Order: sequence, then structure tokens, then C-alpha cells
Amino acid sequence: MPPMRIAFLTWRDTTHPDGGGSEVYVEEVARRLATRGHDVTIVCARHGQAATDELVSGVRLRRVGGRLTVYPRALAWLVRHRVDVVVDVINGLPFGTPLVRRRGVVALVHHLHQRQWQIIYPGLAGRLGWWVESRLTPRLYRGLPHLTVSEASRRDLTGLGVEDVTIARNGLASPGAQRARSATPRLCVLARLVPHKRIEHAIAVAASLQREFPDLHLDVIGDGWWREELEKEVARLDAADIVTFHGHVDEPSRDRLLAQAWLMLLPSVKEGWGLAVMEAAAQATPTIAYREAGGVTESVVDDETGRLVDDLAGLEGATRDLLRNPWTRQRLGERARERALTFDWESTTDVVETVLLAARAPQHRQTRSP
Repeated sequence: MPPMRIAFLTWRDTTHPDGGGSEVYVEEVARRLATRGHDVTIVCARHGQAATDELVSGVRLRRVGGRLTVYPRALAWLVRHRVDVVVDVINGLPFGTPLVRRRGVVALVHHLHQRQWQIIYPGLAGRLGWWVESRLTPRLYRGLPHLTVSEASRRDLTGLGVEDVTIARNGLASPGAQRARSATPRLCVLARLVPHKRIEHAIAVAASLQREFPDLHLDVIGDGWWREELEKEVARLDAADIVTFHGHVDEPSRDRLLAQAWLMLLPSVKEGWGLAVMEAAAQATPTIAYREAGGVTESVVDDETGRLVDDLAGLEGATRDLLRNPWTRQRLGERARERALTFDWESTTDVVETVLLAARAPQHRQTRSP
């Protein structure tokens, strides 16, 4: 297999304060592509004191521009450098790679952002953002191969007229040994602290159930620009004693917190897959999520590895039920861990590598799903 020069154009990297599951996906795959002999560069936005150019695990990181200027700066970088294939990571807004080249371009879309546009940018700005994502982007990338992470996201893309879509599901790093479960009821949320993750719902559930479960505690794992608003909500509900904001933590600390929890709540508006679901499942912690959130209907198998509910009342009801029923919790957790261990990043990289090799060739392959 001939080595390729591969560039990922992505909004952020995992060291960015707003980095999340999409960035983990890109870097896990990029590292494995590099170990297979490919020359891999990730072009993303600058932030804080992060180096503008560094080599991490065999992958070159080039940080250019800011929150919005990264888009034209990344395109300018692409024009100046020879690469065989470009992975344009479309996180709401596209980089517009087809404006500067048509050959060797692959679009990576975790999920569509219609609800996020409405929540974060109500009014004209949100409508314009959704128009770009739903109308302009499909036309600009027409005929090019797309990667996504779930059947739900593929259906959304085909609904916009995208025809060539391959599913490369999220993998999972080796979870190691399970940690000790808390002796007292404990809930957790693992997510970026942004409005569309709806962490407020988890806080509301914990505050409401505290009367029935006096020792109940909620661990919020992750950080983001919405944290101050969430802290205000905790104060409004007089729940400061039962909610802990841990911010960004390292992987061992994350796994310890996930393992301590009896349940994870994921009240997100939309997920491409839900990497956090599998990270919790690896510690035998089942997840309760919203059925409407897309990819979680595949990362959570309802009543087998967790629960899917329809609204906040359903979230509270399912949480109450599972806190009261240790045998059901144990069954869901054990099955969740068994399933989580069937996912790995090498398999994900196999699919991505096949798509990239085909994109470099004169003929694109037909749509497929593993």
C-alpha cells in the first residue's frame, strides 16, 4: 500500500479549550494513519500558548488563525503544500476545500447542526448558518466522498442530497481495569459545556431526585464557555452541595469518575455517535440519553446497554427507576461494557484509510457501510 500525504482541516484540536469528541476522533485516526507510514498533518486553529507547529505522536500539528480565520488560513496553507488527500472536517461550517481542489478531497461530518444553530444563534445568524450547512455545503461538496460516524448521520446527509457516504464509527481506546463503584448514588455527565449539550437537564434531575436520594451527587466532567451559566443554574436550584464541576481531566481521572457513577446522563440535543457513551460503558456505567439526539440511538441500545427517553420528565423517571434497581443497573452496565470492548480505533482507521486511498485514485468507490 503506497503511503499518502494526508491533511486534516479541522476547527480545533484536543488541546483546545473547546475540543471534544470530533477532535478525539480526528487525532486517534491521524495517529494510526501515521503509524501505518502515511505523512499526516492536522491544520487547526491557534489557541492560548499552544505551539504553532509541533509533532505529536508522529502527526504534524499546524495551528493557524482563530475561531473563524482558521478557515481561510487553512485553505491558504493547503494551496502552498502538496498533499495527496484532504479530509475536510465539517463542523457546521465547511473549510471550502473544493474551492481550491477537486481531486483527493474527503468530507468528514459527525452530525448536522440544525438545532445547534437555533439554540446558539437564534435569529438571522442561526438561519444563515443552517442555510450554509444544509444548502450551500452539499452543493459545494457534491460528488465527493463523505465519512460519518453513524447510520443516523448518514440518513441526515442523504436527506440533503449527499450520495457517497461511508460510516466509520468511533473507536475506543483500551479502557483498562474497571474502577471502584461509589457506595452512594452518583450521576455523571461527560461533555463539553455548551448550550446544546443541555447539562441543565442533568442538573435539574439531580436537584429533583435529591429529596428521594439524600446522598445523590452529580459529577460534571468537561469544560466550555457555557460553564458560568451552568453554575448559575446550580445556584438557582440550590444544588451547590450535590454538583461538582471537574473541568478538563486526564484519562485516568475521567475513567475513575465514570466508574464511580451509577449512571451517566447525556441530555444532548444532537450527537453524531456519542463517544462519551462508550467511554462510560467501558467502565460498565450505562447511559440515559434522548431518543431524538440522532447517533445515541446507536451508541445506546435501549434497555440493553442503557435507556433512551423522550423528554426531561422521561430522563428523571428513568434515572429514578435505575437508581432504585441495582440488578437492572448491573445488567445494563455489564452489557454496555461487553459491547464497548468490540469497538476500537484500528477498525475505524481501516475504514477511513480505505476511503482516503480510493479518493486519491481516479475512480471513487461506491457507497458502503461496514
